[in-house]
Amino acid sequence: MTDIFKLLTLPKTSKGFTAHHSTVVDYTPHHDERSGSHPHKTPRLDSDSDSGSAYRYRDRPKGKAVERSGPLRIQVHNLTPTASDKSYDNLFALSRACTRHLLTKGSQPALLPATYEAIYNACCTLVCVAGQGEKLNHMLIMEVDQSTFSLRRELENSKRTGTAIDWVGHFVHVCEWFERQVALVQSLLAYLDRAFILKDPKRPSIHDLAVTSFKRQILNDAVIIEQIRSGVLQWLDWERTEGAPHPNRETIRRLVSQLVSHDTYALTFERFILEQTLSFYTVEAKYRIENLNISAEEFLAHATARTGEERERVEAVCCGMVETVRGVVQAARRGLLVGRLDWVAKEAVGPLMNAQGTDRLGSIYTEFEALDSLSILCREFKSYVQTTVANIVKDTEHEDGMVERLLAFKAFSDHALQTSFISPSTSTLKSSFSYAHTDAFSCGFKARRNKPAELIARHLDKLMRRGQRDTSDEEWEALLERVLALYRYTDDKDVFRTFYTRALARRLLLEKSASDDFEKGVLRILKEKYDPEFGMGDHMFNDLALSRDILREFHNRISETSSAQKLSVMVLQRSVWPFAARRNGVDLLPPMQADLALYATFYKAQHQGHKLEWDHSLGTATLKARFRAGTKDVTVSLYQAVVLLLFNDETELGYRAILEVTRMDAAELKRTLQSLACANKKVLKKRPAGREVDEDDVFYFNAEFTDPRAKVHINSIQEKETPEDSKRTQSHIDSDRKHYLDAAIVRIMKSKKELTYEALKTQTIDAVKNHFVPEVGVIKQRIAGLVEQEYLTRDDNDMNKFVYVA
Repeated sequence: MTDIFKLLTLPKTSKGFTAHHSTVVDYTPHHDERSGSHPHKTPRLDSDSDSGSAYRYRDRPKGKAVERSGPLRIQVHNLTPTASDKSYDNLFALSRACTRHLLTKGSQPALLPATYEAIYNACCTLVCVAGQGEKLNHMLIMEVDQSTFSLRRELENSKRTGTAIDWVGHFVHVCEWFERQVALVQSLLAYLDRAFILKDPKRPSIHDLAVTSFKRQILNDAVIIEQIRSGVLQWLDWERTEGAPHPNRETIRRLVSQLVSHDTYALTFERFILEQTLSFYTVEAKYRIENLNISAEEFLAHATARTGEERERVEAVCCGMVETVRGVVQAARRGLLVGRLDWVAKEAVGPLMNAQGTDRLGSIYTEFEALDSLSILCREFKSYVQTTVANIVKDTEHEDGMVERLLAFKAFSDHALQTSFISPSTSTLKSSFSYAHTDAFSCGFKARRNKPAELIARHLDKLMRRGQRDTSDEEWEALLERVLALYRYTDDKDVFRTFYTRALARRLLLEKSASDDFEKGVLRILKEKYDPEFGMGDHMFNDLALSRDILREFHNRISETSSAQKLSVMVLQRSVWPFAARRNGVDLLPPMQADLALYATFYKAQHQGHKLEWDHSLGTATLKARFRAGTKDVTVSLYQAVVLLLFNDETELGYRAILEVTRMDAAELKRTLQSLACANKKVLKKRPAGREVDEDDVFYFNAEFTDPRAKVHINSIQEKETPEDSKRTQSHIDSDRKHYLDAAIVRIMKSKKELTYEALKTQTIDAVKNHFVPEVGVIKQRIAGLVEQEYLTRDDNDMNKFVYVA
């Protein structure tokens, strides 16, 4: 049969239809004429443009001819050839037989009733020619349902043999076979899919029809689901027990692929594996803790390893299923750690911090962050840091190394914060850990009042005496910053300030500072970042500069041969320098007294109204000593020099004789003689020998003294803060604190006029907190003292309220 489209196909150069002009006749038939009769042909007129026409329709007498342009519409009637119903039935039967054969598992491809082309043409004829698309679609539905029903029976029967994991392999094979056969049927019955089914949006496609039937008959069947889960559970238990991939792991991966394609993955597989993972690891964790008696650190390592195994396993079988991987790992974590997080954090953080195991600490952070339990870890981290700092601070036996130990622990804890307690997702440090670290150090310092601040000041004094040596400027400044950082954590700011300024004064007066520039830099940092009262250090440098100018002018005024040319005097303001006036000094030798008198006369002439008070406790002198091994320059304190010069006139002197001549304080004289006769460099000897100085001891010059250096420096007690000095300084600090509190209380009450005890206590602490944090008992004592001094009075109606007395 020739195709109608081929008959009407014209050459592209032809204008047979587009150039034709039709003559349309408006004709109204008479009521008694038959409409079915054909009009008579008439001869062609000259005006007609169609030269190929031999005749034209003759118009009725009453007709009106109208010329119309446009394309010509051709209708073809009765083109479809007629065929017998029997031939269509044969084609339908063939299609059904082939479909059934294709959807029957185990059928031989060679026994297919027709070729693929014949099946394809039969479907085309039935749908496009015979109009039997509905019938063919109904047949397909029945055959698909029959196929899935048979497959279900086969799967149910096969579960009785073999292991569950073997059955899962058979199930996956059935799924893949059905998927292939459906794709083949879909291609063979393409005309049904495209020319019939797609015309109605409510009709499912062949693929959707097959998937829906397979899901309804098989994947929604409770017995099938239970058998699938049994196989999955068997696979999981084997891998978790053996610690290695199962030989049939690939089967599970193919199973997941099939479940995803049939939209039953979440219900059948994912939910089940999450529940089983949580249950399995809950039981395992309980067993290991109760029966194996492992430590928290070992258990945490086990938990980390287990979660890693679960991640690798699920990634291998659930390719691309990110949510499943995350869910399984989270379920494993919950089973292992939930309910045990406090125990793990308390028992593991301390040992790992002691061992400086930053990598393991990072693993802990990851596990706790995943369970949204960082608050527990942060609490234990703060507790460990606070306890460690408190233990270091309270260790009186190793007091000398306190600051070094604090610096080392601070460096490690800072490193742990920046490496172990960083979120892997954001690579940032959580502020809660940073705040906890700061609070822990502050609370740890409170375990011992005053002493940490004093020792920090002394450590800084050692650094400023030693100088940077071989370190670079950047390293030296970083070291100073680390020491000053400890100062932030102490509440006893006034203690640090007092001891540091005293040490600074000693360094400047004894010229023991490594660098004035570094001294000024540290003072600037302390003044700008910590306490404005450190500005007094600037006045110290001003005094020294002014003293050098006055001394230079004095030397220019006196004779060049005068012994006073070797005199060095520092004129200091009593209000700037942190030294109290000494009541008992020392009687200098007459030549020394003469030089001092000469300078005093010069100074008073230049500065009328100023009063000079001599303080020899920090004075130094360089003596020329002649030993049998040779002459050496001996640098000593002024007190030591006075004692040594006595031996120019006497061979030996007793303790009482020296005390009578010098009129020094007895304790000061014993320390001075001890440094000369009992230390490493013994320029004096005593009888009897010993480490202590007694009142009956006799001293004499040690002519046998030797030293490889030409200039010998004898360490003096004046360069160090003695226990007596420390006690005096602490007493001075306590006295100043009382004045601070009194002034603060009076200032507050003068402003508020009346306050309750609690309100006054709170405002007093807030007023002095930048200097120190007072104890509540001390505040109560100062309030009572001010009441006795009639600065305050109690309210007549409320004894807990205080009123300011103008």
